[in-house]
Amino acid sequence: MLYWFFVKVFGPVAAHRMHPTAEGLNNIPRNGGGIIAANHLAVIDDALLPLTCPRMIHFMGKAEYFEGKGVKGKIKKWFFESAGVFPVDRSGGSKSMGALEHAREIIEDGHLFGIHVEGTRSPDGRLYKGHTGVARLAFETGCPIIPTAIIGSRELQKPGQIIPGKGHTKVIYGKPIQVQRQAADTVTHEQLRELTDRIVQKIQRMSGQEYVNEYAQVIKQQMKDEAELQSQMEGQLEERDK
Repeated sequence: MLYWFFVKVFGPVAAHRMHPTAEGLNNIPRNGGGIIAANHLAVIDDALLPLTCPRMIHFMGKAEYFEGKGVKGKIKKWFFESAGVFPVDRSGGSKSMGALEHAREIIEDGHLFGIHVEGTRSPDGRLYKGHTGVARLAFETGCPIIPTAIIGSRELQKPGQIIPGKGHTKVIYGKPIQVQRQAADTVTHEQLRELTDRIVQKIQRMSGQEYVNEYAQVIKQQMKDEAELQSQMEGQLEERDK
């Protein structure tokens, strides 16, 4: 697997730049399935987790990463698949559920699955409301959830920044949340919401982030709409001043 090749070969280079430290490694199960449920501050978060976790973590990746055409597209698809990443269609509905089904198979095969419970990167460094997919996976597999706090990555890599700066980061792996396995059709929305909120609360206590009881995607869309409105207003003012 390319996963360990990159961790062992390029990991020291990345570590020299990001200086990651880890706490709570004893909370990661030595074997068997489990869910690493983390916050999400920057693109480099998906490098910090493999750099600090002693076991391989499987991740979801945007479907667009796997849909490129030509030689470049095939190479990109091969790279992500070899590194333990599988595609997820983020349009929702049955397409997104298909990705969760694949994640369930990974967990039941005894592997670790990593997921950012907020569903996307935080737009401003705060911690946002969690999506319930992580809770559904836990109930359907009965596997432990390891709440995980990533600290310092946003300071090294601001939104839109490709190459991260130099600095220090930390990953804290919290005590596992044990979940009793249930049949999918018996799990209620209230159970999913309660467990998801409990995961986010544990991450918040470890990370020290301010919590916002709203989905990050909603805030991002609001920010985008406000920026577009501001641009339109500025354009109208420029036209008026001509």
